Amino acid sequence: MSGIENLLDHKLFFFINRSLSNPLFDAFMPLITDMAVSLLLPVVLFILYIDRRKALIAVILALSALALSDGLSNLLKHFFERPRPFVGMSDVLVLAGRGKSFSMPSAHAANTASAATVLIVVLSWLRSRTASLSGHIRSFLVGYLVAVAVTIAFSRVYIGVHYPSDVLVGLAIGTLAGLSVTAAYARAEKLFRVAPYQTVLGGVLLVLSLFRIYYILAGPLDLSPDEAQYWDWSRRLDLSYYSKGPAIAYIMAIGRTLLGNTEIGIRLPAVFFSLSSSLVLYGMSRDIMKSEGYEGRGAPEAAGLLSALMVQIVPLFSTYGIVMTIDSPLIFFWSVSLYLFYLAQRDRPEGSGMLLWVLLGLTVGTGLLVKYTMAFFYLSAFLYLVADRRRRRLLASPGPWLSFFVSVLCFVPVLVWNAKHGWVTFLHTAGQAHISDGFTITVGRFFEFIGSQLGVVSPVILIVMLISLFSLRKKSAEGSLLFWFSIPVLLFFTLKSLQGKVQANWALPAYIAGFVSLGIYTARYWHEFRRATRGVLIAGAVLSLLISSAAHYPSILNLPPKMDPTSRLRGWQELGREVSRITSGMKAPYFIFSDKYQVTSELAFYVDGNPTTYNVNLGRRMNQYDIWPGFHDLKGYSAVFVMVGDRPLPERIGRAFEGCQKSLFTVREERRLLRDYSIFRCSGFRGMERKAAEKF
Repeated sequence: MSGIENLLDHKLFFFINRSLSNPLFDAFMPLITDMAVSLLLPVVLFILYIDRRKALIAVILALSALALSDGLSNLLKHFFERPRPFVGMSDVLVLAGRGKSFSMPSAHAANTASAATVLIVVLSWLRSRTASLSGHIRSFLVGYLVAVAVTIAFSRVYIGVHYPSDVLVGLAIGTLAGLSVTAAYARAEKLFRVAPYQTVLGGVLLVLSLFRIYYILAGPLDLSPDEAQYWDWSRRLDLSYYSKGPAIAYIMAIGRTLLGNTEIGIRLPAVFFSLSSSLVLYGMSRDIMKSEGYEGRGAPEAAGLLSALMVQIVPLFSTYGIVMTIDSPLIFFWSVSLYLFYLAQRDRPEGSGMLLWVLLGLTVGTGLLVKYTMAFFYLSAFLYLVADRRRRRLLASPGPWLSFFVSVLCFVPVLVWNAKHGWVTFLHTAGQAHISDGFTITVGRFFEFIGSQLGVVSPVILIVMLISLFSLRKKSAEGSLLFWFSIPVLLFFTLKSLQGKVQANWALPAYIAGFVSLGIYTARYWHEFRRATRGVLIAGAVLSLLISSAAHYPSILNLPPKMDPTSRLRGWQELGREVSRITSGMKAPYFIFSDKYQVTSELAFYVDGNPTTYNVNLGRRMNQYDIWPGFHDLKGYSAVFVMVGDRPLPERIGRAFEGCQKSLFTVREERRLLRDYSIFRCSGFRGMERKAAEKF
């Protein structure tokens, strides 16, 4: 705001807050400021009396508009960062709690206006029982709703917690949110009559994508250590990296270029990949059912919708709609490759068929550059072509081999990079697979893996998915394709868990074909299911949705940090601010380092200025930081060394500096310990011999 506008805003604020002050308003305004829901309820009840269906629609749309206005208000608060009137101003009469959030805009005003606007629009949709009632009552209720919204907005200024401009902007935001939601609903209602399943899918994906963008901007989760690490890779683009291919770094480099070194810049591609994966599975499931002749009752579209929604509600997959690790693009490239393979292996004219095989090679090759688990695609495709007599002849045709050749060409950069770096990626992969452990049986790890799959997929969905895969395999070539692209991968990791630890997300590709199978199976046999079976299926889907929803706000579950998987995504911003505070008082030159790559990468992102950070090897496994230039020759520098937990200074670090002082930094959430950090401020670096990696 300009100086003149700001002056007028302050004068108007004091006029309302002080000059209009009187005992009646002093008692009335604090009481009414939080009563929007109660004040709007009579209108909802009136709509309910006239039309129950419209009342339900009004409530849903009002809640949607409120969520939209609240999200926009929260984002703008952090954009403007305008302090409340009572912060830095004297003589302010504060008649309510002193909120800690910023002032511009007023969320109270926005939220009340959004719900009121929805109710006004819904009133215009009503057909009253008498013409006279329609005109007079509707006009009265519209005036009442406007009065409620304005009064709530006025009360926020009167009680001293907002400026007039805050509530005016809030009213504008709320009105636009209400109009947008009702207009979107009216448009969707028309589309639904023509294409119901596509409309539902489009609406769900749109709402989820907007929510995810808001959540990334304002949610409680910091970057995961893997996200921070891949972001650090994106600052030093290369042909490949120690543990992964280069694709994730280049994807993040694009986001960083467009949106800067921000969480939204890193995570926005995850929203795109999740949305796109659902669309791909929708198309594949629909096409398979159409090819099998199931055109009636909207079965192909229903199968597509169910398959697409699995990506959004199953906890393992919904996570990667926000968290941008290698699994987000892997889901997309595996889905696209599966769809292309399905299309290419069908009988097609030779020209279009060869193009599909080339495109398949590109998507599989790109998937390999994302995550090496993509190599299981070769295994599944080969097993399917060998097992299905009608498709076995394709092994003698050029299409599959051309696709394989193209995918290998895509992988050449990884081979070139590894040839220059001692094939460390292959050594790392062998270490991850516990090859050096030999053949051992770990029953505990086996049951741990089974339990993890039941947890991240949900028992009902997993069991029905397996039933669908075995059932459809016997009925068609398409069912056989889905079986071979799911069961072998799942079986491999199940057996692997008998030999060593298998992470819950490693079997993720197996579920993509499983979702297609589940959607087709459910759509095909839904009308034959018993009522109890339908109820179990619906309950399983609802349970998955609830788990996925609760995971976004872990405070709802109130789990101890050790039992809360999202605790690894919290506490890093606080650490970054603390290290920034410490380094702001240090004289250059200095460097920042840790003994763990997770801490090193998080510090690189969250410390002011995104400094180059280092990772010292105190006996750990090799990582990417060991390949990059280190700090070992920076003699004379000061440093900040960070370790997780209340830890003593390692002897090797102590010998390398003239002196180090420790401070313990604790991050708490609602009086509960989240994590301790040992921060050492060191001076006079003497140099250090770089330790060669012994473990990969």
